[in-house]
Amino acid sequence: MTISSNHLDIAVLPGDGIGREVMAACLEVLSAVETTASGGPPLKTTIWNAGAQYYATSGEALPDITLDACRKADAVLFGAMGWPDIRHADGTEIIPQLDLRMALDLYAGVRPIRWFPGLPNVLSDPRARDIDFVLIREQTEGLFYARGKGELIDDRDAYDTMHISRAGTARVSDFAFRVAERRQARGKKARVTCVDKANVFASMAFFRKVFDEVAAKHGGIEADHAYVDAMALTMVKKPWTLDVMVTENMFGDILSDLAAGLVGGMGMAPSADVGDAHALFQPAHGTAPDIAGQGKANPCAMFLSAAMMLDWLAEKHNEPRLETRARLIESAVEIALSSGTVPIELGGAAGCATVTRETIAALPSAIKEVA
Repeated sequence: MTISSNHLDIAVLPGDGIGREVMAACLEVLSAVETTASGGPPLKTTIWNAGAQYYATSGEALPDITLDACRKADAVLFGAMGWPDIRHADGTEIIPQLDLRMALDLYAGVRPIRWFPGLPNVLSDPRARDIDFVLIREQTEGLFYARGKGELIDDRDAYDTMHISRAGTARVSDFAFRVAERRQARGKKARVTCVDKANVFASMAFFRKVFDEVAAKHGGIEADHAYVDAMALTMVKKPWTLDVMVTENMFGDILSDLAAGLVGGMGMAPSADVGDAHALFQPAHGTAPDIAGQGKANPCAMFLSAAMMLDWLAEKHNEPRLETRARLIESAVEIALSSGTVPIELGGAAGCATVTRETIAALPSAIKEVA
């Protein structure tokens, strides 16, 4: 591995719109935390082309050279991709992130949702300040499996087929229980909820069946079930009761946006796409064409995604000093938010540059908290 060469190779794909802005800010923060923290392997970041705007000039959304770099890298740091007016000939969006999920077999979409002091109180119940859960989304099957394979018959009927496999469900369920075990070690609730529609669809009943089989192998973790519509209600009524959830691709896509809304918006929603050999880390938001280039983007989700990357690298390489950097980023973001640096997205006056500056300025204080 490249860590033996005293550094870790990170493939950086800024992408489109505000993806480029939040990525530049994130690289500043990563550099600052590397300088601030003592020891640990440095990150060697290399920027690669991909995305809708690159497609408009080159005809390639995800060049082979970029995909090859992602395969060889220790991790992929991703901004945001897509643009409303730039589409494939069939009218579909330019979405290289989905191509990367399939090419690198990134089967587990990890969406942590946490309320930070300084964020708006979206829910009036004071217990909403205890929101801290993780949504795990299966990303290679489900309804998204039909992407590019749907059938339109005589302009009369359209079909997209959901695919649920034993192997795919088992591995993402096991992943969810391992996440719960790590949270249990940090004093969290340690419960995994299978979110499905098993009362209607045979595919979802099978998803639940395989989940239960996996749950039986993780006796130290509580397991339960919820229908997706009931879960949507629970996420609004009492999200502080949730811990780890695992669900199908499309359900996870929808619920993860709802989850982000509970803590202020997509600018506070980091994410990871994880496989057995590769992982990609990105903010859950899109390219935001309406504010791109205006300095208004909230970079916090990008910062927190970078922290997730450091955590993953720390575990993969047994390098606790990388985990320390992750905690420093999280703490610095919390200090910046709680001290009055409220992003424009959340009703404040702080643009991308201000949030970045204040997060970096909070690192010395973060060291005292993390130590």
